[in-house]
Amino acid sequence: MTDGLGLGDAYGATLGRIKGQGEEKARLGLAALMWISHAERPLKAEELCHALAVEIGSPNLDIDNVPSIGTLLACCQGLVVVEKEASTVRLIHFTLQEYLRAHPDLFGAAHSTMAETCLSHLNSHQVKAFSISLSPDLQGTPFLEYSSLYWGVHAKRDLSDYAKQLALKLFAGYDRHISARILLEAQETHWGAIDGIYFDEPSLFGDLHCASYFGIVEIVACLVEMEGCDINQMDFAGNTSLHWAAWNGHEGVVKTLLGRDDVDPDKPDNSGRIPLHHAARRGHEVVVKILLGRDGVNPEALDKSGRTPLRLAASAGREGVVKMLLERDDINPDRPDNEGQTPLWWAAFNGYEEVVKILLVRDDVNPNKLDNNGRTPLWWAAFNGHEELVKILIGRDDLNPNKPDNEGQTPLLWAAWNGYEKVVKTLLGRDDVNPNKPDNEGQTPLLWAAGNGREGVLKILLERGDVNPDQPDNSGRTPLWGAAESGEEGMVKALLGRDDVDPDKPDNESQTPLWRAAKNKHEGVVKILLGRGDVNPDKPDDCGRTPLFAAACYGHEGVVKILLGRGANPDTPNINGRTPLYLAAWNGKEGVVKILLGRDDVNPNRLDKDGKTPLDRATEGRHRGVIALLQPPEPATTSLT
Repeated sequence: MTDGLGLGDAYGATLGRIKGQGEEKARLGLAALMWISHAERPLKAEELCHALAVEIGSPNLDIDNVPSIGTLLACCQGLVVVEKEASTVRLIHFTLQEYLRAHPDLFGAAHSTMAETCLSHLNSHQVKAFSISLSPDLQGTPFLEYSSLYWGVHAKRDLSDYAKQLALKLFAGYDRHISARILLEAQETHWGAIDGIYFDEPSLFGDLHCASYFGIVEIVACLVEMEGCDINQMDFAGNTSLHWAAWNGHEGVVKTLLGRDDVDPDKPDNSGRIPLHHAARRGHEVVVKILLGRDGVNPEALDKSGRTPLRLAASAGREGVVKMLLERDDINPDRPDNEGQTPLWWAAFNGYEEVVKILLVRDDVNPNKLDNNGRTPLWWAAFNGHEELVKILIGRDDLNPNKPDNEGQTPLLWAAWNGYEKVVKTLLGRDDVNPNKPDNEGQTPLLWAAGNGREGVLKILLERGDVNPDQPDNSGRTPLWGAAESGEEGMVKALLGRDDVDPDKPDNESQTPLWRAAKNKHEGVVKILLGRGDVNPDKPDDCGRTPLFAAACYGHEGVVKILLGRGANPDTPNINGRTPLYLAAWNGKEGVVKILLGRDDVNPNRLDKDGKTPLDRATEGRHRGVIALLQPPEPATTSLT
């Protein structure tokens, strides 16, 4: 150690004390340090204790060998602590990890020892007794998960002859072993079938699949020479051993498998993907190069969704693989999949700028190519807020920035909806972008910004002289209507600051911005609108319902008070003869009923077209509080004396 603190000497002295303990304590202390410093992930305290109880080569697990965590901590002389929240064990300081890695002689062949330990655990009678059709009790065998997932990782790092023997022993009937289930369940669900494996049947994930998955060249080489080995055997999802090796980027195993004359390097899995698909998607450039150098590998192979290796590499942002594939003359860089989505489409969708640049250099890549929904790469870049990508695409003269999708929605429309102000500014920087272009419903970017609370975008749009701030959609809804509906006070003020905005413009159902604000209990917006002299507080909709009617119906007492304070008629009936009081009583809005009954100009006994009074409706609804308010007082009785 050269940190100037003398920690190296301190660690050395402590390790000396650990070694100076009794033989068993010294063994436990050093073994614990080895596992903690070399494990593939943080170990739970229980996992560590059970790992140290395994006798390498023993067919049985002896629970009596499991030390307590207290014993382990004592044997480690303060160099190990337990994280209480996660119950994981760790070294006392990161510098200890550095020290241990700098002194590999402390533990000998650590990884081969760990592989042998894991494999001995998996080969034990107790573990073999687990049924693959049932999820294992990991609490009863806490080391089972780690040993299942990582034995091969340790074996790949350092494979001893004995670890190889133990692995071959495990592989006898591996597709029925519980560790195969644990390994498969831990994988990504890329193949789709992993979640749906019926584990009461063999998964077909066998010895060669597992060795190829972990990338253990020596074991793969041994297995392929065994009589009866089917190098092209498919597992539950149609994956061959070459698929698994390509997926994990194990170059040595790929070379070993391809060295066999009987291997099919282009065999598709159940989703139609060949090993090259997997290597390209995962960005394993060396493996891609090896596969492309093999006769019989189709670089333009399509999976069942019509996706090529280039399409998968582009969608995952694998720049090196994309370049490698594009160097070939037999690659179509603009081939769409079954959804009409090209490599450029996917790179733009996911925001991979460098991949987009690489593809756009090609003359045979169309930046305006539509998917099946009519959406361009620019559409998706704008939708997802990829500002730099939008700049790259918008900088091309051959790109149409106004191209709408099948619903008439443009890149600007969605950038406005999602509130991507910088993207909106970038798009508006093009002279040929139409800021008023509506979708199939007649909704403009300004309307979408107003309706979705995007005040910054709204202000950007309003700064332009060519934006119509009062343009209604097909339902007659204006940007002010949308802002009032959503209760966006700042945007309402901004729109009302324009001379070309009608503050009382109704939609196709004759509902004004005030009407919508009143219905939705937006008191601040109601006040702002009523502060105008050109807003009618009693303007009814097509059903004859006034803003007060809407507020009363939903029990918005504050809005009711504001409207009444501005001279709204409290007794205007709708087309069915029902007044605000009537609806408040019917819906049990006791507070509103009290407010309205406090008025001299409200008739509590008015009949609707069905001949019903507010009291009748309150009675039907069993609204006792309202009934008590509407019930006429009983006449006083006079006693005769």
